Amino acid sequence: MRDRYLRIIIIIILVAVGIWINIPTDQGLKIGDFERSLDVVLGLDLQGGLQVLLEVPEGFESTTQDLEVARQILENRANGLGVSEVVFQVAGSRRILGEFPGLTDTSQVVDVLKTTGQLEFVDLGDTPLNIGTEIQTDLGSTSVSGETATPTATSEISPTGGDLQNGATAQDTTPQIYHTIITGDQLKNILVKNDPTFGYYVTFELDPEGTQIFGDFTTNNIGKYLAIVLDKKVISSPSIDDSITGGEVMIKGSFTYDSANALAVQLRYGSLPIPLEEVETRVIGPTLGEDSLNKSLIAGVIGFIIIALFMLIYYRLPGAIAILAILVYGLITITIYKLIPVTLTLPGIAGLLLGIGGALDANILIFERLKEELRSGRKMGQALDLAWKRAWPSIRDSNAATLITSIILFIFGSSYGASTVKGFALTLFLGVIVSLFNASVVTRTFLNEILNALNITNFKRWFGI
Repeated sequence: MRDRYLRIIIIIILVAVGIWINIPTDQGLKIGDFERSLDVVLGLDLQGGLQVLLEVPEGFESTTQDLEVARQILENRANGLGVSEVVFQVAGSRRILGEFPGLTDTSQVVDVLKTTGQLEFVDLGDTPLNIGTEIQTDLGSTSVSGETATPTATSEISPTGGDLQNGATAQDTTPQIYHTIITGDQLKNILVKNDPTFGYYVTFELDPEGTQIFGDFTTNNIGKYLAIVLDKKVISSPSIDDSITGGEVMIKGSFTYDSANALAVQLRYGSLPIPLEEVETRVIGPTLGEDSLNKSLIAGVIGFIIIALFMLIYYRLPGAIAILAILVYGLITITIYKLIPVTLTLPGIAGLLLGIGGALDANILIFERLKEELRSGRKMGQALDLAWKRAWPSIRDSNAATLITSIILFIFGSSYGASTVKGFALTLFLGVIVSLFNASVVTRTFLNEILNALNITNFKRWFGI
């Protein structure tokens, strides 16, 4: 009885949560640090967008680690472009595949992504700059050394539109050129740490050359400001509180963990370890994606109606119970898709429909066993227990084989950048997991509660025996 009530409570909770999650709303879900928009995320083939294939040029050696680091950097840059649900995958040993669902304006996107980038530590003097300010530095035009540089022009204005400097007049338009102290190539061991006194901070180490240059600079510029610049854009502007001669640098500020980690990622992955060139760019129109989605939905509805009619005609009352269980299956599955979230593609929809077929297959095995037990003269309660026990090994083994197959497909898709294969494998895997739960908890509970409550004696009429 305890197991019976527990299963009923679990089903009620899951259905209630599923209904709540799937009620249309603009509020989304936020519980502590967990936040979801609760919208169904559509893939490139369903909402249109840009697909780009980048490759390491001939003559450059690349390792698996280089490609993985480059993938993370590209993902960070793409997020900075404001493209939602962007996906980057390593494809083979020299290629990276990027997908931008919903992106319609492709101008400059590829150029921004494939640039190698440059991280610099720049002398600001007495005036800090706002995060996001674009500046010019002497890197590339002047050799980088430990000496403090001054602007190359005598009449210049601040790039942020601040006070005029060095006797400049209002007509001066020459931008100030800042001096680069060290570059990101000299950083290592970049970490986020927490201190009870001032909270989260970022720390990193410098190589021997960078240690010497940075030590000399900070010793001579205590109380002044240093900018951390990525691709000529300021990402942080800390003050120099003390001389740093040991090669270990600490960046303090009003950091949360997320903001400190974001800065650490930019420091760690500021520039691509390898150059990339564009091999292929493909634009998928949103009209094609919408048409594919509509046709998929129509096909799914037609298929479900046909299956429902078959279950009702052949299995009668158990068939109606199976339809109710499949509705619960669909509600749980869509809820999981929204909470993870899962990017739904056309192959992903195929995996979802195949999972529904697996869930129905489990019900059919249970029903056939139930009819056999009833034909042999068993009472309803005993027939239900025996039907479940004898059907479960077949359900378990068939679903286990499908799970192993989906894992292999997911690994293959991840290794070769086949996003369509990954989408199919992921939705199939989730569908099988929910199918096992549906068969062992939902269908079993519905059968026991409904059939025992009705106290059926005319098995031929209600079961088609």
